[in-house]
Amino acid sequence: MEKDTLLEIKKLIGEKKPLAYVRSFGCQLNISDGEKIKGLLKKIGYDFTEDERSADLIILNTCAVRENAEDRVFGIVGSMKKLKELKPSLIIGIAGCMTAQEHIAEKIKKSYPQVNFVVGTSAISCIPKLLLDCLKGQKFGMDIEEYDDFSAEAEQVRECAFKASVPIMFGCNNFCTYCIVPYVRGRERSRNSEDIISEVRGLVANGCKEIMLLGQNVNSYGSDRGEKDAFPRLLRQLNEIDGDFIIRFMSSHPKDASRELIDTIFECEKVANHLHLPLQSGSSDVLERMNRRYTAEKYLETVNYIRSRDPEFSLTTDLIVGFPNETDEDFQATLDIIKRVRYDNIYSFIYSKRSGTKAAEMEDLIPDEVKSKRMRQLLETQREISIDNYKRFIGKKMRVLADDVSKKKKGFISGKSNEFIIVEFEGDTSLIGQFVDVEIIDAMNWAVIGKII
Repeated sequence: MEKDTLLEIKKLIGEKKPLAYVRSFGCQLNISDGEKIKGLLKKIGYDFTEDERSADLIILNTCAVRENAEDRVFGIVGSMKKLKELKPSLIIGIAGCMTAQEHIAEKIKKSYPQVNFVVGTSAISCIPKLLLDCLKGQKFGMDIEEYDDFSAEAEQVRECAFKASVPIMFGCNNFCTYCIVPYVRGRERSRNSEDIISEVRGLVANGCKEIMLLGQNVNSYGSDRGEKDAFPRLLRQLNEIDGDFIIRFMSSHPKDASRELIDTIFECEKVANHLHLPLQSGSSDVLERMNRRYTAEKYLETVNYIRSRDPEFSLTTDLIVGFPNETDEDFQATLDIIKRVRYDNIYSFIYSKRSGTKAAEMEDLIPDEVKSKRMRQLLETQREISIDNYKRFIGKKMRVLADDVSKKKKGFISGKSNEFIIVEFEGDTSLIGQFVDVEIIDAMNWAVIGKII
């Protein structure tokens, strides 16, 4: 941020700290971007509020993965017209993946006069300049350009004191046919490992217990610089940092899940015993139409290597049900892999057309009721597996990072184990933010229940 811009803004807002309402939608990378936006605003002189009605500045940090996510944001932006009428000095900004699409930015400019500025995903550092122009009376500003400076080192106002997300790369080169991300976040750009290590070391020194490394495809970290096995090497370097903390990461792409990465997970005591490995479909034909660049057989080779190291290693996955013209045989192939791999958990979605992607141009003859039926069958299959899977923990000790009160059991605390399993146990709120050893006494389909040792 330029010093002159900072001084001008502080002069215009005066002694009283104005209030900013920042709301982020979508993935953890978006949440991290929202923390950077707050960091910029804090440096300018803003305080924060959770009540948009009391805000002097509102920034919506948007998601574009699904069209219904965009529709939801447009609905919220439309409702803010009333807020602007009640408080004409209110400044409204729209950031994130939605506004990285030029036609969306132009739609906001044309149809939503209550909005003062839009800013793209790699132009976060331009927010102070856009804000200054608004404070000077400019009605609308826009910056959706791609910059090499993507604010990787920006100060963040973090949502949690003991868990932190650390982006290690930005953008995506995969161009899966159903996904808009490469078009709104640009090509892959990896951060310098020295900067990542320094950031993590500082977080751990300040008491952070969980580090989540983020990227659209963390496995390809460093490949934009021609570096081989850069991600496993980074994990090993982070593992050497002094302190009591756990390292997690997402998301992994199966095509880049090398044996070196898997060996690293097993050999580094601070790296979680869990891998989220998105399958998307068990049919190689569907995977080819998705442009996933691996087959079901290749995926299972990776799983088999993991299971050879530890038959009970925790795996989770993403699945898309009803991709254009998915046949009954294609869907059965997905069910077969679920039964074979026996994931601890799955994150499943019914395919929905996303304008701007290759899949949106594909003819889709599958009725919605068929897609819904397949989803119900998928969830029921996984529910039975999860119930059986979680029984393997009964009688065992699990190390849990307590992170919240239980939403389902009064007087219980909830947390995640090293294996990324939800663990609930009786305890008080003083345990939140601490590692707790818990003996597992029961298993549900969504969590295990334990008692403090």
